[in-house]
Amino acid sequence: MTLLAPSRPASRLTLPPVFSQAEAAAGEDAFAAARRMAGVAGAGAFVVTDRDDVIDFAVVLAPDEPLASARRALFAGMLALAEAVGAAGPAEMPVAIAWPDTLLYDGARLGGGRLGWPQDCSEQAAPDWLVFGAMLIASKAHAGDPGLTPGSTSLEEESFGPGARELILESFARNLMKAFEIWTEDGFDALAARFLGYMPEPPGRPRRIDLNGDCLVGPDGERLALAPALKAVRWRDPETGGVRL
Repeated sequence: MTLLAPSRPASRLTLPPVFSQAEAAAGEDAFAAARRMAGVAGAGAFVVTDRDDVIDFAVVLAPDEPLASARRALFAGMLALAEAVGAAGPAEMPVAIAWPDTLLYDGARLGGGRLGWPQDCSEQAAPDWLVFGAMLIASKAHAGDPGLTPGSTSLEEESFGPGARELILESFARNLMKAFEIWTEDGFDALAARFLGYMPEPPGRPRRIDLNGDCLVGPDGERLALAPALKAVRWRDPETGGVRL
């Protein structure tokens, strides 16, 4: 498949052999590009863009279960994202996940992840592919005074060092493989426990993730539904296509 050349070539990443780097077309975000090429590029396609304001990437996955439960792949992606950011940033800074797809850094919104699948796939059928995409704010220099957007932060504001982009992307790929290994070898509950460890814990309210990806909270099982939350993508600004500032 021939892709339109991006505005500038993305740097080559050192990825595990199961991944193959691809580039989005000029003006196209990585999530849209990965969905477009998923049927041809296949599992492991790792799509990146090269922008100064955000880190934008997506990976194609090959699910082996019905969509209703395969959506739980979001948790593997978010866990990998949280651990990659935590490893790349200054020590002791808190990384958290707001249900189910927003990444917080020191209490402020840094970015998030989202999940896509073929539009015609039914809940009972295994999707031909899934795409996990993520976006992080690299810099808010284009947005003016950072004091006007206190709800969000950026890698630049948080003193991430030179090379943070490549470090995060490469670490994400390794952590994603580890997350799926945990799921396969130890069961989904082991993966869910690691994901839930990044969610602010309500005192005295135990949590678990159901087969369909919903989070059950407290002794009465208050349900936080996954499917509607994935459609909402609350961390994303629908006007700019980037992370909400």
